[in-house]
Amino acid sequence: MSPTDFSDISASTYTFLMNGSSPAKHWHGIAKKGEKVRLRLIGAATATFFDVRIPGLKLKVVSTDGQGVHPVLVDELRVGPGETYDVVIEIPDEKAYSIFAQALDRSGYVSGTLSADQELLANPPKMDKPVLLTMKDMMGDMDMTGDMKMTGDMSMRGKANDKHDMHKMSSAHTMNVNPLSKASKEVNHAYTEYGAGVDMRVDMPRTSIDDPGPGLRDTGRRALTYADLKSLKMPEDLRIPTREIEMHLTGNMERFIWSIDGLKLNEAKPIHFPLGERIRIILHNDSNMLHPMHLHGMWSDLESPDGGVQVRKHTIVVQPAQRVSFLVTVDAPGRWAFHCHLLYHMAAGMFREVVVA
Repeated sequence: MSPTDFSDISASTYTFLMNGSSPAKHWHGIAKKGEKVRLRLIGAATATFFDVRIPGLKLKVVSTDGQGVHPVLVDELRVGPGETYDVVIEIPDEKAYSIFAQALDRSGYVSGTLSADQELLANPPKMDKPVLLTMKDMMGDMDMTGDMKMTGDMSMRGKANDKHDMHKMSSAHTMNVNPLSKASKEVNHAYTEYGAGVDMRVDMPRTSIDDPGPGLRDTGRRALTYADLKSLKMPEDLRIPTREIEMHLTGNMERFIWSIDGLKLNEAKPIHFPLGERIRIILHNDSNMLHPMHLHGMWSDLESPDGGVQVRKHTIVVQPAQRVSFLVTVDAPGRWAFHCHLLYHMAAGMFREVVVA
C-alpha cells in the first residue's frame, strides 16, 4: 500500500485541458454582471479526477449525469472521468472569475476565465498542497474496536492458499454489515481470486457517502459529497430487488494489473442480469485508488445508508476502501459494458460484460 497512489499519470506527463485549451492558452467564457450562468462540468479526461471551484463564487449543483437533483450550494466538487455535473452561478460584479480545476494528485491544474470582457483574464489560485492517503483510505472503517480492527483491516499479500477461508470471512462480514441483504431473494457474494494481480484486501470497508474524499477534507471549503445529492425524480420501479450481486474492485498498482474479483475481463465469464428484474449491485473497493464505475445501457440508483434511493447516475465513483450499493432496473436487452472509467484500468482488465436476457 502506498499513501501516494492517487493517479496513474500526472502532470509531468499530461497537459491538462479545458475545452481543448491548456493553462497557457486559457479558455474564456462570457459572463456579465447580474447574469445566472449554467455550467456543465464534464469529466472527459482519460485518467484524471479534477477538483473544480470558482474562487469567490458558490456553485449551485442542479444536476448530475443529466439527472436533476435538489439544488445544493458548495464551494467545490470533484468530477471523475465519465461523470457530469451542472452548476449554476450568479455573477455579482464585473470582475473576472477563475474556473479552477486541480488534479486529484495536485501535480497540475487547468484554468479558464468567466468575464464580460474577453481581454480580462482571471489569475488562478495556488494549488493546494498534496496530501497523503489516510489509514481509513487504505484500510477502511477505522471506527471498529478490538482485535478485529487490527487483523481484519490488514492488507493480505500472496494468500492464495487461504482463498476459501477468506471467502467465508468476507461473506459473513458482508451479511453482517449489509442490512439490505435480507431484502433480496438471491445473494451472490464475491469470490475473489488472489495472487500476483491482487496486492491488497479491505475486510472492513467504510460505507458512508458523506465523505468528499482524500484531498477535499479539512480545506475550509465545502466540498460536494454523494450524500448531498438527492434526485428530484424518484425511480418509478420501487420493487424490492430480487437478487444481489457483490463485486470487489481489485488490482496491483506496482504491476499495474486491474480487475474485478481478481479476474481480468479475458479471464471472467459475463454477468447475467435477467430481463425485467430489479437487482442490487454492491461494489467493494479493495484498492487505494478511486474507481468511477460505469454501467452502459441502464441507470444506476445509488442507495443511501438507510436503504433509500439517493441519486440516479450512470457513473458512480467508489472511493478507496469504500463499499457502495446501487439498484438497477434491468430493462435493456443485449450485451453491455460495465467498467472503470479510468480507461487504463478498463484496458488492463477492470471490465465485465453484462448480458441481459
